[in-house]
Amino acid sequence: MSGSKASRQKSCHHCKSRSGAAPPDTATIHYEKFWLYRHCSSVQQRDRQAQKAGQLFSGLLAMNVVFLGSAFISSMIFNDVAITLAEVWILLSILKVLCLCWIIYYMLGTRRQPHAVLHRDSHAGPIWVRGSVLLFGSFSVLLNVFQIGYSTILIQCKSKVEIVFPSIGILFICTQAFFLWHHCKDCIQVQHNFTRCGLMLTIATNLLLWLLAVTNDTLHMEIESQLREVEQRFAGSNETTSCTCPNTTICKIFQKGYILLYPFNTEYCLVCCSVLYVMWKNVGRRISHHNVPHAKPKFKFQGVVFGPLLGAIAVVIGICVFMMYQIQATGSVPNRQVFIMYYSYYIVLLPLMSVSAVIGTIIHALEKRELDTLKNPTRSLDVILLMGAALGQIGMSYFSIVALVATDPRDLLNSLILSYSVLLIFQNITQNVFIIDGLHRQHFMSPGKEDEMKEEQNHEAYDQRRVSVLELGQEIRRVSLSYIHSYSNLSWKRRALREISFFLVLCNIILWVMPTFGAHPVFENGLEKSFYGYSTWFVIVNFGLPLGVFYRMHSVGGLLEVYITA
Repeated sequence: MSGSKASRQKSCHHCKSRSGAAPPDTATIHYEKFWLYRHCSSVQQRDRQAQKAGQLFSGLLAMNVVFLGSAFISSMIFNDVAITLAEVWILLSILKVLCLCWIIYYMLGTRRQPHAVLHRDSHAGPIWVRGSVLLFGSFSVLLNVFQIGYSTILIQCKSKVEIVFPSIGILFICTQAFFLWHHCKDCIQVQHNFTRCGLMLTIATNLLLWLLAVTNDTLHMEIESQLREVEQRFAGSNETTSCTCPNTTICKIFQKGYILLYPFNTEYCLVCCSVLYVMWKNVGRRISHHNVPHAKPKFKFQGVVFGPLLGAIAVVIGICVFMMYQIQATGSVPNRQVFIMYYSYYIVLLPLMSVSAVIGTIIHALEKRELDTLKNPTRSLDVILLMGAALGQIGMSYFSIVALVATDPRDLLNSLILSYSVLLIFQNITQNVFIIDGLHRQHFMSPGKEDEMKEEQNHEAYDQRRVSVLELGQEIRRVSLSYIHSYSNLSWKRRALREISFFLVLCNIILWVMPTFGAHPVFENGLEKSFYGYSTWFVIVNFGLPLGVFYRMHSVGGLLEVYITA
């Protein structure tokens, strides 16, 4: 820019000196007065100002929608007579319909205009994020199906809104998942302001759905009251409620399925918000050719031995603990020993993960790789999400620490939960430092890159011809020797980083699986619930637990990126 500006100034000075319009004693010319210079220099400035104005306007739109929805939800919580849950559902249904109209218009109208998508952000929407959208979206659809089935069985005491709202939710989830899967990498170049407003409206709608899921415990309280009614009936009491689930298998399936799949809906809303935010940042963005990576690094299972081995051991033990927990803790009276086993597993695993992250951070400090300073909205969002999502588990841990210290910390189970809470805070902090430091490192380019490319070409040529059994055996032997050779040629720093990253990937996977598929001891052990009360602890758990699950899932993506760059 400075070179082109100087050249324009020289050319304008040369033209003016030739025309003789300037007096000879003029040593300085104010080029900002010239129309050509003023016009050329203000094009990018006006474009930048228009972009900031569009982002500000769309952000204000989202803020007002979130405040309006939050006022409705808060009024429902504190004054359920004036504002009912059905009225909140009606508001959210209107927002969903508006978002559906914009998404359909974007796919059928905006994106099909000439020169609509000139660039695509290669960093946005990695496969694990889009896969998470499909996974959580599928479970959310199933959750709405269970809610429709449960409300249909009890149609005599349920309103029609309780059937219409999840029906619109199924359509919204499917359409949004399809939209994000195909268009999350778009850098749209037309209809900037309308696209930004549509994206921000969709983000605000997902945030309100998440807020409602965090605070609304109506169905959970209803199911719990029905369980108490069954116990009273066995005890000989004749008191019954007007809306009771009949003693049928299908009704019990709907109840259990709803409770099991409830966290997936909050996860889906959080993941969609993060992807939509990246799309919002990419509206009108122009990616220069030198910022586009010519050869995107691929994931290769090379240079790792101990990390996968230790991680696989942690995963296998975790699956066994999870299965034993699910079998014993889902009974009417949860066994105390199963909580001791569950927390003991975490107390052993979390220090290993923390030490590994600290060692990896020290190795990063000893490396001579330069920091990657290129502008990358996806990486900036990854850092924000890692720090923000970690607040869920950290906040829940502090609430547990206060409750346990105030009651009886000398009890065995209480001391285990207290140790678990402290270790969890330390593990989140150390892992965040390791991942964020690794994400800002430039990719390591090995000196033997050309040899690897030649080997890949030989692989492709080899796959194209028919091989015999002898040739296949020789090829397996050659690949094994190549793996051993590549492992031995790696420096100890790169080798350690890959081992640590792979170990942490597998550990975060099992720590994601356990709470995602039903292991919620923070709510089922009853200690914090009796200290804070059911409703308060319900809000705390539904705020922190989905963020914790989202943190583990997002950490896997960040650790895989660190593994690839090493």
